[in-house]
Amino acid sequence: MLAQPPAWLIIVAFVCAMGPLVFIHELGHYAVGRLFGVGAETFSIGFGREITGWTDRTGTRWKVGWLPLGGYVRFVGDESHAGESDAPHETDPRSFAGKPVWQRFLIVLAGPVANFLLAWVIFVAFFTLVGAPLTNVVGAVEKGSAAAAAGIQPGDQIVAIAGRPTPTFSDVFSTVVVRPDETVSVKIKRGDALAVFPVHLRKEMMDDPAGTKFERGILGVRPTTGVSEPVGIVEAVPLAASFTIGMTRSIVDGIVQLVRGRISPKQLGGPIKIARVAGEGAAQGPLAFVSLLALLSINLGFINLLPVPILDGGHLFFYAVEAVRRRPVSVQAQEWAFRGGLALLVALLFFTTVNDLGSFGVWERLGRLIG
Repeated sequence: MLAQPPAWLIIVAFVCAMGPLVFIHELGHYAVGRLFGVGAETFSIGFGREITGWTDRTGTRWKVGWLPLGGYVRFVGDESHAGESDAPHETDPRSFAGKPVWQRFLIVLAGPVANFLLAWVIFVAFFTLVGAPLTNVVGAVEKGSAAAAAGIQPGDQIVAIAGRPTPTFSDVFSTVVVRPDETVSVKIKRGDALAVFPVHLRKEMMDDPAGTKFERGILGVRPTTGVSEPVGIVEAVPLAASFTIGMTRSIVDGIVQLVRGRISPKQLGGPIKIARVAGEGAAQGPLAFVSLLALLSINLGFINLLPVPILDGGHLFFYAVEAVRRRPVSVQAQEWAFRGGLALLVALLFFTTVNDLGSFGVWERLGRLIG
C-alpha cells in the first residue's frame, strides 16, 4: 500500500483535479448552449457561497463557490425539470426551455462529451510526448500461473479476453482484475494463427490505494515493455481514441461485475477516496497526476450519462421521451423522478462516505474506543 500523502497535498490535489474537470464539463454545456443562442445567467465552479467572481459583457456571472464538489451553468429559462419553462422566459429568444428538444438534448449531452474529449486530448499529448501504452504482446509468463496452465507463451498476442478486445495490457489488466476465480476465454494470436484458450483465473487479496482489501483476478502474464517510444500525432490520435473507449468499456465491465456480485460494494468510493487517490497521484509526480485526470474525466463523463434523474443522463432520457411523444413528460412525473434521483444520489454519497471512512480505519478505531 502506498504511503499516505499529507493532508494538505490531498486537499490541494483534490481541488486541482475536480476544478478543471468540472470546468471542462460545464464549459461543454455552456459552449453548445451559446452556439444555439441560449443566454447563460451563471457559470459556477463549486457550490455554496461565492468566493470570487465577475460578470462578463453578456451578463453571465462567472463565480467560484466554497464547496468544490461540482458546478453548474444556469441558462436563461433553465428550470430543474426537463421541458418545463417559466412564464417570464417563454418569449425570450435566449431561453433554454424555448429551444427545440434536439438542441436541449445536445446542450446537455455536451457536458459528458467534453469530459471524454479532455481524456482523449490528455492521452494524445501523453502518447506523443512520453510514449504509447503497452502492447498486448506477452513478454513473460509466471510459473504456476493460470496463463502457464492454459499454455499461453511469451510472444503470444492477447487479442481478447471474455469476448472483450484487449489492444493494450491496460485492457488485459482491467478485464482480468474484475473476474477473480472465473473461467474465461482468452483469444491468442500466435504467429499467423488464432486460438482460444479456456483459462481459469487465479485470485488474490489486494489493497486498493485507500487501504481497502479486495479480491482481484490474476492471469499471470507480463508485457514486453513498459511504455513504447513516443509516437507521431497521426498515430496518437486514433490510439488515444481507442484507449479512451477501452477505459470506458472497463468502467461498464466493472459495473456489470458489481451487479453480478463479483465485486464487493465496499470497493465503491466517494469524494474522500477520490481526494486521497488524487493526493497519491500528485505525490507521484505531474505525469501520474495528469494521467489520473484523464481517468477521472472519463469516470465523470460516464457517470453523468447514467439515466438517473438529476444527472445529465436523466435529462437526456426525458428529452428522448419528449421527442417520441411530441410533448414533455408531465411536471408531476418529473418532480417525483427528480426527487427519487436526488434521494438515490444522497444515499450513494452516504454509503460511499461510510466506505471511505472505513478505509481510513475510522470505524475500527471508534469500535476500540467504545469497547
